Amino acid sequence: MKAEPPLWNPWLWPVVATACAGEAALHALRQVFISASPPGPIGPEPAWTTPHSIRLDLPTVRVREFSHGPGGLPTLVVTPFALHGATLADLAPGHSLVERLLAERLTGICVVESKSATASMRFLSIDSYLADLAVVVQDLGGQVNLIGLCQGGWLSLMLAARFPEMICSLVLAGSPIDLDAAPSRLVAGTRATAPAIFEGLVHSGDGLILGSRMLDLWGSAPPDLSTTQQVLQVREDICDDLVERYRQWHQWTINLPGPFYLQVVEQLFRRNELARGEFRALGRVVDLSAIKAPLFLLAGRDDDVTPPPQLLSVHDRVGTPPRQIRTAVAPCGHLSLFLGARTLRHEWRQIAGHMRTLSS
Repeated sequence: MKAEPPLWNPWLWPVVATACAGEAALHALRQVFISASPPGPIGPEPAWTTPHSIRLDLPTVRVREFSHGPGGLPTLVVTPFALHGATLADLAPGHSLVERLLAERLTGICVVESKSATASMRFLSIDSYLADLAVVVQDLGGQVNLIGLCQGGWLSLMLAARFPEMICSLVLAGSPIDLDAAPSRLVAGTRATAPAIFEGLVHSGDGLILGSRMLDLWGSAPPDLSTTQQVLQVREDICDDLVERYRQWHQWTINLPGPFYLQVVEQLFRRNELARGEFRALGRVVDLSAIKAPLFLLAGRDDDVTPPPQLLSVHDRVGTPPRQIRTAVAPCGHLSLFLGARTLRHEWRQIAGHMRTLSS
């Protein structure tokens, strides 16, 4: 099976460059960044598919509310804070996690969207986002069913460990948690790249990782048709509108605060502190054994961004009773976990049904 394109993930950009050109070339590219003019946006911001309202607008995130029916626990989806925007969770009809959750009659569905970082946000750290996420849960009543997608998964796991009373059930999908559990190009390349390279990328953006500049440097060509079909799990009859939606999502980028980015690189990817029980969040070491809530782990069989063991090893680190932990390995790559029509119809239907049962 043809692999999905890896360049959508900003933690992989320096890795790819190192593999192709070596550190000397990366130092030269850093000088290009420093002298380059500020990049502009690439195309329009992707539109959301499902009608909704803005429930909260906090310094780091905004919360989009898609349903708020009476009764039942809210369902909170935490999207990844990486290169592309949060419409990953609501790309198009048939390719929308929000649409699937609504169809399965989950209640109070909200999506956490991390804002593209501006100059005033250049000092924000992981704690900044974790604190605002705790505020979101309190605003929703103090307890939620929590779904973390990719990088949103480790943030959700931190919240569940720091405030276990807030979580009724937890779903992690394609989330890199234990980076020592299985080899990957992402982890190997990150650990082989000198910290000064990552620091230089932040310095070149005046304290930010600038998404559009990075995408432009490594190639901003849209994904080809066969790759789009594979990611979205659609055969030859894919419609032009769907191809265009995916292209817009792929081309439109967001910025990351430098301290946040460097924490992830150094403490999570390089030192694996979260899995080792050494990561400190909001003043305390994160103890994953404090998590007692029912847990569902969804991995992709062909995922080369997060190989399944990097997620599934969470099973042995949390305090959730084994009988309340469910796992699934879908026959797909990374992006198809969130955008694939088949995965949404099959694995996510099972997950949503399980969460609905717990909520009732």
